[in-house]
Amino acid sequence: MILGMSLTTFTILHVIICFIGLVAGLVVVFGMFGSKRLNGWTAVFLIFTILISVTGFMFPIHGFTPALATGVVSSIILAAAVLGLYVFRLNGAWRWIYVAGAVAALYLNVFVLIVQSFQKVAVLRDLAPTQTETPFLVTQIAALVLFLAFAMLALIKFHPERTRLAWSGNADAPWPARK
Repeated sequence: MILGMSLTTFTILHVIICFIGLVAGLVVVFGMFGSKRLNGWTAVFLIFTILISVTGFMFPIHGFTPALATGVVSSIILAAAVLGLYVFRLNGAWRWIYVAGAVAALYLNVFVLIVQSFQKVAVLRDLAPTQTETPFLVTQIAALVLFLAFAMLALIKFHPERTRLAWSGNADAPWPARK
């Protein structure tokens, strides 16, 4: 039992949390390409991605595993992203720390999704039963390259402060006046 749920029920809850985090993360990253903050989607993405790590740590695992290592790395990345966005308000280097952190956290979720898919989906498991075979490696490399491209594009395009200044009509003002 985990949090009063059977392991099966808890696993289903964890998977639902993962899919919500993945979808919200994709919306947030694609929003970055248009320099949009998407505050609601971002909060959902960050909360659910943190919940992915928290619930992942609750599974009955013995010893330190690659899954736990991924959760630790994701937690550190998420802490930096949350600080950059909510504490330091994307000022200075915190903009790129947030962007890189958000994209990296989403990539780690996709990385785990690929691993789990090759473990649980029969067709994929048959293609790469030990996850050292070419189909698995090509899939992981393609995801990494795609997310590196996402990160580069988001770092170039995501400048919400410029958008705010353009809307305020005062390019010299550090923050637009609230109306």
